[in-house]
Amino acid sequence: MKRFEITSKPLIAALAVLLMLGLGACATKKKEYVEQPVETLYNAAMDALLSRNYLLATEKFDEVERQHPYSQWATKAQLMSAYTYYLNNLYGDAIAGLNRFIQLHPTNKDVAYAYYLKGLSYYEQISEVARDQKMTELALTTLDELIKRFPNSKYARDAKLKIDLTHDHLAGKEMEIGRYYQNQGNYLAAINRFRTVVDDFQTTTHVPEALHRLTETYLTIGVPEEARKTAAVLGYNFPGSEWYMDSYKIMGNKVDEPGAGKPWYKLW
Repeated sequence: MKRFEITSKPLIAALAVLLMLGLGACATKKKEYVEQPVETLYNAAMDALLSRNYLLATEKFDEVERQHPYSQWATKAQLMSAYTYYLNNLYGDAIAGLNRFIQLHPTNKDVAYAYYLKGLSYYEQISEVARDQKMTELALTTLDELIKRFPNSKYARDAKLKIDLTHDHLAGKEMEIGRYYQNQGNYLAAINRFRTVVDDFQTTTHVPEALHRLTETYLTIGVPEEARKTAAVLGYNFPGSEWYMDSYKIMGNKVDEPGAGKPWYKLW
């Protein structure tokens, strides 16, 4: 069978023309960037932001920096671009933009806000206690850095509140793991988790339960004196809690009266 070949010169010429026309059509579809005054671009970005068209706003802010990289508007646009990513729940892009802003402009008056927005971008990704807490740890690190660097900034107060919540979340994770080990009979591992809550997350809501679980576990492994001390600490610090009442019962009432123990942070 002979191979089919195009040998007609007029036909080849016609195909070449069609190919050129096709390429030309593709070329006309390519987006053209027209240089505009920086104020025009920035205002267009702000209009898109106010209209909640975050994708367009991000595109316009990025265009400010692309066309006018050395203007003061470019610095503002960098931060606003990250902000629009944040508003659109594109946290990874927001964090990348904020890291770049912080690195390029460490002395800028808005760098405290950049740290705050970065912390929020991690904070809003915190998952339920049963899942991995990497975002919780990153939020805690970023917010803590904000407070250390800018303790008097207007963002520090809210950062402190969110740090308390992240501590509570991390303590909750430790309690979940500790309860799992306790139920599996891995008592030493459970004790380590409960002690972590008591030692490292002293101001969280999980401390009373952690002390009660320690009391339970010490009794289970046969060290009643440690159980008694722990229950006494629980009674001293949280005398009205349900966890103290539970510890009081399982100890057979062999617990010092509330007030007779020592504050738990002095006992260990």
